[in-house]
Amino acid sequence: MRRRELITGLAVSTIAAPLRARAQSVRRLAVLLPSRDTDPEFQTRMHALTGALQHIGWTQGSNLSIDVQWAGSTADRIRAIASTLVSLTPAAVVSVGSVATAAMKRATSTIPVVFVMVNEPVAQGFVASLARPGGNITGFTNIDFSVVGKMAELLKATVPELTRAGLMYNSHTYPIYDSYLQELQNTQQRPVEVVRAAVGSALDIDPVIDTLASLPGSGLAVLPDGGFTLANREAIQSALDRHHMPSIAPFRQFVSEGALMSYGPDDVDIFRRAADYVDRILRGANPADLPVQQPVKFELVINRKTADALGIDVPPTMLALADEVIE
Repeated sequence: MRRRELITGLAVSTIAAPLRARAQSVRRLAVLLPSRDTDPEFQTRMHALTGALQHIGWTQGSNLSIDVQWAGSTADRIRAIASTLVSLTPAAVVSVGSVATAAMKRATSTIPVVFVMVNEPVAQGFVASLARPGGNITGFTNIDFSVVGKMAELLKATVPELTRAGLMYNSHTYPIYDSYLQELQNTQQRPVEVVRAAVGSALDIDPVIDTLASLPGSGLAVLPDGGFTLANREAIQSALDRHHMPSIAPFRQFVSEGALMSYGPDDVDIFRRAADYVDRILRGANPADLPVQQPVKFELVINRKTADALGIDVPPTMLALADEVIE
């Protein structure tokens, strides 16, 4: 009997061992997004991330479990979800935007975090340096100071009669743009005057654009700031439409929804590249040793239909420069 029990026990162990190994090999990835699940642009970015992970060898439901949290743009809700994610002890977290990354930094100092769509991570205290992040957080930046200036220049080149570009951002969630603005205003021989058009909440969007519109020759440059301007793009565009004001934004979806033009990093490409860092971390890499990476692909998109509605004759040179022209 004892021999039979031993043989039976060995058989059960032999069967159970690979099952346990398979269960242990399933890694848990959490993704914290400052958007709703109805946003098609963020859905496209998520498909880029999951597709790249699958190409590497991580398949949802096989060796990878992905917990996607669509948190919206409210900071309190994002922080609450970040705390919940930490309690689930994922192997890694992808945080999208500054607010989500700040929430993850506050919630954990041990779970690896890969951020995307974040500006100035050193200035925001997320990492010690770009080359040596030094903690549990690393990732991929979005735009830097030079891109902000470039946006204003491209808007001026597209609308030659433009004399002023207001920079719109949420001053509460992204005060670093105040420094950007000061540097731009101190730049000699700038092609267009840049002025502050900062908002503190969605309620400020209409009055800020109303004030800017009262100044002749004005346009708007919408800046990325942790998801706020992206989440409120419908309200921004509605105010712009009322005043027939030209604008430039960092994200293509602004243009597809009626803005004149966009210039910024290819965010889909950034999400694809983030999959590489997720892969490395899931295989044991330390985020402290993975340098923060910057965008490598930028896109210029022009909405010619909007230009016609605004009475703007887009110069042929700008149409030739554009990566995409929406007719």
